Amino acid sequence: MKKIVYFFVTAIVLSSCGSSDQKSVDSLITEGNLEALREKKAEISERQKVLENEIRLLDSVISSKDKNKKLPLVSTIEAKTQKFNHYLELQGDVMTKQNVLIYPEMAGTLLRVYVTEGQSVRKGQLLASIDDGGMTSQLQQLKTQAALAKTTFERQKRLWEQKIGSEIQYLQAKADYEAQGNTVKQLQSQLAKSSIRAPFSGIIDDVIKDQGTVVSPGPGSEVFRIVNLSNMYIDVEVPESYLGSVTKDREVKVYFPVLGDSVTTKIRETGNFINPSNRSFRVEIPVPNTKGQIKPNLTAKVQINDYTKEAAILIPQSVISENAEGEQYVYVVSDESEEAIATATKSIITTGKTQGDIVEVLTGIENGDNIITEGARSVKDGQEVKIIKG
Repeated sequence: MKKIVYFFVTAIVLSSCGSSDQKSVDSLITEGNLEALREKKAEISERQKVLENEIRLLDSVISSKDKNKKLPLVSTIEAKTQKFNHYLELQGDVMTKQNVLIYPEMAGTLLRVYVTEGQSVRKGQLLASIDDGGMTSQLQQLKTQAALAKTTFERQKRLWEQKIGSEIQYLQAKADYEAQGNTVKQLQSQLAKSSIRAPFSGIIDDVIKDQGTVVSPGPGSEVFRIVNLSNMYIDVEVPESYLGSVTKDREVKVYFPVLGDSVTTKIRETGNFINPSNRSFRVEIPVPNTKGQIKPNLTAKVQINDYTKEAAILIPQSVISENAEGEQYVYVVSDESEEAIATATKSIITTGKTQGDIVEVLTGIENGDNIITEGARSVKDGQEVKIIKG
């Protein structure tokens, strides 16, 4: 446009000057007078400067009047306050405090195994029995002797209450009765060790010893492994810098990559000791296992809510630019016309926490501001832009 105007104005000026000017230049060239040629050049240069100024003025007026001028096309989003939850991402393993090996408490032959692998059992249920070596018969004899001692004591007591017999006879009968009773209880306690029972409700994960095997207390004589899958938890090491923000009852999102499943829970317990080797503290997170698919040692990705703001301004990280001074900025549009033409203004911002591709803006943007998203890289401060709707 500028070139067209330039040639147009030049043509007008040249035509207005007439052929006399052209002849004058030709005649000066023919004469070869150097001073005259320089004067003519200076005269024409001055007229050229005037023409250039007039062209610039015409360009300015045309630009303001032209409704079809090309403007940068941009799209915008409106900044709105919303709740912002920031999550600390860590990794941990699923564990259970009720995952134990069951050992025999007495030596002997494993007479019978009452359960199979994968079977659910309740606390106190009989799992297996060991040959007691005749202790059952001994117990019956002791019970008979204890019954006799009881009868003797009761009769001696009645006589003593009637002032019949000596005190020493009464005391001897009482002592014998109590001794027999204690002996029976002791043997019953020993005999109970021949029965292997479930220490808690759970699932028999492994039957290690077969029926007929000779077992004895101590390492290498494990009979069963029992696991309780209803009381699972994740043990996570958290950096000490989060000591003030990662606390009990904080919300936690747990994702199991192998299962493709996730659960939401809360922190049950935080450790009171900083590990000097990695400067972290322990966090225990309970995991509900309603489907029974979560197993001990399963890897889990943990997101702990360490920061929450009820009214935060969030924008995509892709719209933020940085200048040579290291300041972050975005472009905000204002004075939008009916034709969706507005002015882009650079706004220096300060940012807070980042979650994924979303950034919290602390200063520089107000609620309701329209921020340029697409096309921001080609916009300059104070430039007019056309906003794409939709």
